[in-house]
Amino acid sequence: MLRFRLALFAFLVLLAAPFAVLAQTYPSKLIKLVVPYPPGGSTDLLGRTVAVKMSENMGQNVIVENRGGAGGMLGSDVVARAAPDGYTFLLGTGASHGITLFLSKTVPYDPVKDFTPICAAVEVPIALAINAAIPANSAKELVEYAKKNPGKLSFGSSGTGSPHHLAGELLKQLTGIDMVHVPYKGAGPAMQDLVGGQIPIVFTTLSTAIPQMRGGKIRVIGVVERKRQDSVPEVPTIGESIPGYVMPSSWLGFFGPAGLPEPIVRRLNDEILKAIHAPDVRAKLEAAGMPVTGTSPEEFARMVKDDIETFRRIVQASGIKPE
Repeated sequence: MLRFRLALFAFLVLLAAPFAVLAQTYPSKLIKLVVPYPPGGSTDLLGRTVAVKMSENMGQNVIVENRGGAGGMLGSDVVARAAPDGYTFLLGTGASHGITLFLSKTVPYDPVKDFTPICAAVEVPIALAINAAIPANSAKELVEYAKKNPGKLSFGSSGTGSPHHLAGELLKQLTGIDMVHVPYKGAGPAMQDLVGGQIPIVFTTLSTAIPQMRGGKIRVIGVVERKRQDSVPEVPTIGESIPGYVMPSSWLGFFGPAGLPEPIVRRLNDEILKAIHAPDVRAKLEAAGMPVTGTSPEEFARMVKDDIETFRRIVQASGIKPE
């Protein structure tokens, strides 16, 4: 028995040795961060800001490669197929690793099995905004108004199947109100029509709504997240007045390919946390409407799995069919 234990110990030491060496020498070459969306959006801003700070801290260049297309699936698939050596990782979203699974018949990867969660970095809060002419100051009052005016209300979002769209569908499911969804090609056009009175309600990124809210052109009467946001503490969560309203947070987070060695996962997690919590980076991200969070790999893995199940329920109840 003693010989067996000694042999097993020696085997485990030999098995762990390559990973120990890898952790000591990593990184020894350029690291690529794939952002699966075009330049210019919130994912691109986060990716480039973190890449610059990681390059400074690690003494090795981290470059951003934008691989947009198919709702984040193209770039995500690139990383799913990459070697699990720490030199290619992904900036994913709740859409690329949750919603897309139920909206497309041809998702080329499994968002859980084909990736190693590293860290959820920031949130991109979603707001319920209404035209100033609508007599409501809370989600509850909006629901009451909708019930008194059946068939007269519509709500806009940044597109069919977006988190903003599903936020509106969940409100309909829980309250039974009749609202027609109007998909827009982005948050900007939807907000423009909200201000102009062409549409009475919009679910949109909070950072997009705040300037118009402070200008008195619209009212923000709720946020979909579980807690109020520091940037607008006076705005309640929708769940405060609509029992059971719980949407997954609109996170942006980092993934590696499946099978990423544990020492590399820990190193990347440490470096990303160090980057997003740096005072200059944190200030830049929060000024852009992205509150910094930061999680362990284990916490992020649980978030992804829980969010997938929540999105599954919302999509199935809404009757949205995959295409």
